[in-house]
Amino acid sequence: MYEDFHARDRFTGEDLHCTWKGTVVAIATRHADATDIRFAVNGRPVWIAMPNEAWVQQKAKNGHVITDYLAAQAAGRYLKSIIETGYDNGREMYTMSIDEVLQHVDEVVREAGHTSKLPQLPLVNRDSHPAELDFVLPGEPHKQSLSE
Repeated sequence: MYEDFHARDRFTGEDLHCTWKGTVVAIATRHADATDIRFAVNGRPVWIAMPNEAWVQQKAKNGHVITDYLAAQAAGRYLKSIIETGYDNGREMYTMSIDEVLQHVDEVVREAGHTSKLPQLPLVNRDSHPAELDFVLPGEPHKQSLSE
């Protein structure tokens, strides 16, 4: 859906390849009450800041939570919309309002049909076999890295 997509810049017509790169709770990194979703847009870092209050309001609104996957998809949908409407002006960070977060979350769920149908993150080469990946997950101390 919106973890790896293309959008056409409204003014330049340039095709922009947008890829989700990570999610960071901004309290630790920039002392903000927000969650930052990082994308690469043709290799350029772009951050979408989502106010944490949106999580509280979503839960109060309908009893459902915004998961990490859903937050990344909603931020990607927002990013695509600002590119296609001409709002993107090359900044490195954009801040969504609470209403924008709730609107994009609702639209992503509507498009997907259910949160269980959202793509899993992180993006991993779908053709790779897990044994080819050179890392050890926490809680798997019995496994050794392939490079050891």
